[in-house]
Amino acid sequence: MRIEKQTIEQHNQERVAKHQRAFSFVAEDIPQVEDIISKLEQFQIAIPSWALGTGGTRFGRFSGKGEPASLEQKIEDVGLLHALNQSSGAISLHIPWDIPQDAAKIKEVAASYGLGFDAVNSNTFQDQEGQEHSYKFGSLHHVDPKVRKQAVAHNIEVIKHGVALGSKALTVWLADGSSFPGQLNFREAFQNTLESLKEIYAHLPEDWKLFVEYKPFEPFFYSTTIGDWGQSLLLANKLGPKAYTLVDLGHHLPNANIEQIVSLLLMEGKLGGFHFNDSKYADDDLTAGSIKPYQLFLIFNELVDGLDARGLDHATGLGWMIDASHNLKDPLVDLLQSVEAIKIAYTQALLVDRVALKKAQQENNVVGAQEILQNAFRTDVRSIVAEARLRQGAALSPVALFEELDVRNKLIAERGENSVATGL
Repeated sequence: MRIEKQTIEQHNQERVAKHQRAFSFVAEDIPQVEDIISKLEQFQIAIPSWALGTGGTRFGRFSGKGEPASLEQKIEDVGLLHALNQSSGAISLHIPWDIPQDAAKIKEVAASYGLGFDAVNSNTFQDQEGQEHSYKFGSLHHVDPKVRKQAVAHNIEVIKHGVALGSKALTVWLADGSSFPGQLNFREAFQNTLESLKEIYAHLPEDWKLFVEYKPFEPFFYSTTIGDWGQSLLLANKLGPKAYTLVDLGHHLPNANIEQIVSLLLMEGKLGGFHFNDSKYADDDLTAGSIKPYQLFLIFNELVDGLDARGLDHATGLGWMIDASHNLKDPLVDLLQSVEAIKIAYTQALLVDRVALKKAQQENNVVGAQEILQNAFRTDVRSIVAEARLRQGAALSPVALFEELDVRNKLIAERGENSVATGL
């Protein structure tokens, strides 16, 4: 289904008076509010194709209803999100879950919704039907060169699909690791991974990037071959200037200082992109900002500071994407909530008085620095984010309009109760 402009306009007319009161109240004390709104209008967060159906856990998957059963339907769902918030203008495909059989047709469908294609993602953490060698004991790090060759070939195939769609980056996440001491020779596993990645890197087009993702545990629990940002950075540095570290917010041990990590990666020019989600204990893949909104703000505080220091555009300097697994909520509503939380944190970071903060830091004024950050964080910027949406023709309240239009039941009527999305 498509949401027509007049439907959004009617929704906004019913809420615009209340919105204008809230926006005027906040904007009165923010002299740079127009600059912030301009940045918000440009800032897009890509939607992964695997997040449009109900996700799973290691214990089971509770399928939703009216899930997108084809790539075209997944694009349709991202089109719905983008119509509602005008901030979800790209889709990130996971291969082989979403192989475009006719790239030209798929690009045409996406363009009809105002969408482009973000980074493409390879999958060597699962065995696929018909593949010759198993990834049970790893892929790019495997002791058997035939398995490594198969995994490399898959990544090269993914690059070709991405080129056909207009993508500009490949994301590699490896499940490779071990669950018992002595199972792996760590040095050999790392070296095998490096040599495999070198083969993949050699097939990157000149204007592409390679994102190397890391994760400390799961599905293996003693070691992972790319276990932290240092190992990812080491690989990226060895591979060359087109290789970068990708940060998934859930891929850290409890209480890791993610904001410090992104600050240093940006300083080194090796931060490639983000996968947004939230967590309480591990890689929970919960709605962004639902558990640790202050941490999300602090991360954006460092991102804004680091991007400005390097003269990078906020919207295009890094790859921005959500990576979540929805087991309880309607995935489309969850994605709307995540995009909103991300843009709120970004807006709050734009409010930070960087001159005053720098002065407080130089004077070791701990109290002053804390006040500057917390004053920005405690500012209710929801009306500023909504104003940016209003100016772009999106809904003042995307979640409310989604529910008013009864979108999920309409999708069920179109697709049936038993349609199941490819993916987790």
